[in-house]
Amino acid sequence: MNAPELTEDEHLGLYQRATENGAEWWRVSVADRPENYRLEHGTDNGERTGAVDIDLVVDAENLRAKLKKWRREGFAIDIDNADTEQDTAERIAFMPALQRAAALTAAAKQRHAEGVNGSVRIGHVDVPCGLDSPLVPRVNSAYLFSERFSDIVEDIVENRRVMLIGHTGAGKTSLIEQVAARSRHGVLRSNMNGQTTVGDFVGFWTVKGGETLWVDGVLPTAMREGLWLIVDEIDFAEPSILAALTAVLEPHGRLVLKEKGNEIVAPHPAFRLFATANAVGAMSQFRHLYQGANLMNEAFLDRWRVYMLDYLSPAEEADVLIRTLAPHMTRTLATTLAAIAADCRAAFAREDLSSAFSTRRLLDWAQLMLRTGDPERAAGPAIYAKVSPEDAALIRGIIRHHIAPAA
Repeated sequence: MNAPELTEDEHLGLYQRATENGAEWWRVSVADRPENYRLEHGTDNGERTGAVDIDLVVDAENLRAKLKKWRREGFAIDIDNADTEQDTAERIAFMPALQRAAALTAAAKQRHAEGVNGSVRIGHVDVPCGLDSPLVPRVNSAYLFSERFSDIVEDIVENRRVMLIGHTGAGKTSLIEQVAARSRHGVLRSNMNGQTTVGDFVGFWTVKGGETLWVDGVLPTAMREGLWLIVDEIDFAEPSILAALTAVLEPHGRLVLKEKGNEIVAPHPAFRLFATANAVGAMSQFRHLYQGANLMNEAFLDRWRVYMLDYLSPAEEADVLIRTLAPHMTRTLATTLAAIAADCRAAFAREDLSSAFSTRRLLDWAQLMLRTGDPERAAGPAIYAKVSPEDAALIRGIIRHHIAPAA
């Protein structure tokens, strides 16, 4: 005789039994695959739920056997925590509803993009073009726009405040510059190197020819002229600079120049604001590698869309090498060089190396290698002279692991 079909409102929920030290429980929920169920087990010490120590997926037949075993062992479903029929229906309906809403959002964006005169497609995103100016970065035709950058490009179009975090040389600034280069937007950069003052950033009064003049800093200049402003290494910025930034972090935020009689600077429609950081949020665990980096509170970070950028994958980096140094850079050479860079970065993450290995450094080494025909000779000015003797010795060992000496 076949066992009766399980219905979700009968068995989803929390099953508990009392123990000498508290309670033992099993939680039943729907798994990703159809007709499968997720079982989580844990014990409590007076709390509602404790840490999960067993997590597995079973089919309906195995779940029936589990339910019988739990009943024999004294487990009972916690009615207060059991999913109601309405809860279950809402849970199942969420993803289809979200996918329909996302499709409608994408269609609306496409209709808007078609109505904008002058745009360039970057990945699958149409970016409105600006006006040519001397501040537009140069296009790097070999630059690789990974699919993972699409959300960032869409945020730029929507005028979101974007912060990119990641290790030195991961390509945070170059991503923004290459989007600007292709869409012809001028870019200003302000590096928070510890010597940048609030006057440099916001503006200051000066005397010229006996006349007192106000000089705009980079922030009001970018806002007035519709430029893209990149605040590099924002985690090294002075608190007074962060306070000035907070006023314009909203998409249409305005800057008040208190030193200039409370003059209000409204942003040009093309103005965009970006920041880069090494030791913020998800990168905070590496703060010890970036001495002098400041803590940033959640209220400040919540005003940004924060994206973590990792180095390119070896396959992506090999493609960049080939595209940049074609036709002489072959796939075999590029794959080996990308593997060396990946090993150096892994050593940096383990703190065996004190310096990162950027794509820029890899390209410089590869270019000089093609000229000299000697990896070790090329590594001298491109790598070894830029790092400590200890780092140079370790990198030399990684290179020799991948490249056998010439016969």
